[in-house]
Amino acid sequence: MDIEVAYVKPGDQIVRLLKEQSGITVQQAIEKSGIIKECPEIDLSKNKVGVFGKAAKLDACLRAGDRVEIYRPLIADPKEARKKRAKQGKSLKKGGS
Repeated sequence: MDIEVAYVKPGDQIVRLLKEQSGITVQQAIEKSGIIKECPEIDLSKNKVGVFGKAAKLDACLRAGDRVEIYRPLIADPKEARKKRAKQGKSLKKGGS
């Protein structure tokens, strides 16, 4: 069965196509892809993973055609970033009136 393993880092995207037997797990697919050796910043105890954009556990079994994604840690807290943008927007409105 065909499985893709993908990791995106700033300015680069790595996608590996694997042909594996059924019953392979997310972790096994990531390890067999070789992406961890190429990107030593990946730590599967910290980086979250998913299949087609939905969170997955490392021991989840994959099906033919699945795309495993390794996610980088967030640089900024999304809630805090929204609050900051909203605050900036309000100050712009006050200054423009």
